[in-house]
Amino acid sequence: MTSAGPYRWQGQDLCLELQVQPRAKKDAVAGRYGARIRVRLAALPVEGKANDRLVRFLAEEFGVTQKSVQILAGQSGRRKTVLINAPQRIPEWLAEAGEE
Repeated sequence: MTSAGPYRWQGQDLCLELQVQPRAKKDAVAGRYGARIRVRLAALPVEGKANDRLVRFLAEEFGVTQKSVQILAGQSGRRKTVLINAPQRIPEWLAEAGEE
């Protein structure tokens, strides 16, 4: 990831650097955490439940299918690199996270 921000475009695909916080009250983006976008998830970090919830949340936010969201790195940690294949919409929080 470049120092320019927590995301970058790779052609039509979007690569995100995330800091995931499981056990939240609801799924939400909560600004920046250093050079990453903080995502709070209402899921437990066991048996892949938080990863599944993250994929569903991002698919809905970007208007794509769950198969279009891939966790490239950080399967078992809080720091994750995620690829969104050809997002159909860009959530407002993405631009805000890039500005901080």
